[in-house]
Amino acid sequence: MNHSAPPGEPALRPLSARSVVLSLLLGTHPPELPVRELMRLVEGFGVGGSTARAALSRMAAAGDLRRTDTGYRLSERLLERQRRQDEAVRPHTRAWDGDWEMVVITATGRGPAERADLRARLTALRLAELREGVWLRPANLRRPLPGDLDRVAEHYTARPGRPARELAASLWPLDAWSATAGALLAHVADARRPADRLTAFAAVVRHLLADPVLPGELLPAHWPGAALRDAYRDYQREQAGRIGAHETPA
Repeated sequence: MNHSAPPGEPALRPLSARSVVLSLLLGTHPPELPVRELMRLVEGFGVGGSTARAALSRMAAAGDLRRTDTGYRLSERLLERQRRQDEAVRPHTRAWDGDWEMVVITATGRGPAERADLRARLTALRLAELREGVWLRPANLRRPLPGDLDRVAEHYTARPGRPARELAASLWPLDAWSATAGALLAHVADARRPADRLTAFAAVVRHLLADPVLPGELLPAHWPGAALRDAYRDYQREQAGRIGAHETPA
């Protein structure tokens, strides 16, 4: 969950030139823009031309971007980040029949870095830790678990004896997520300047990445997840229109 701000307070981080470039390309499909168009868009968010050019050069050197014949595109390693972002905005779900996914860690002898990496991967899969080494979630997501998890864990389908709503509420801070989502919705409704809107919607994406995407019957009343996704999809269309309106015909 998003712990960088108190419950109900959206975590709004000032965007650097690098963050602006990444936000634009992560929201573009395919994730590639001509140099001239990318510069125009970045400058529209208050980033100066020399600062933008320096950021592009540093990002290409660092492997964040790949130079193409006409512009820049996301590197292969950032395409996975875009995939996770797309999935957060449009999660693939299925009807829930009461089953839960359970992942039990079986590998031993791993160092702190390996354990931290595995925890981050399981969290990104929207699993929650019931107790040390035991992770679970309702089986309502249409996605396979990565095959390499078999080297360190066993995967089961289970039906816990504990009431499902009670269990879900113990695994995820649902009220805190809902409060922050509501604050973000209010903030994006008030944001007018392009830079303020980009900053706000970057926070929206980060918050959606932390949405457990639970079945509706396990959520508190008036859950704002769908409204937050709708707001971000509207912003994506707004940005796509801004890009398309200035593209030069080939």
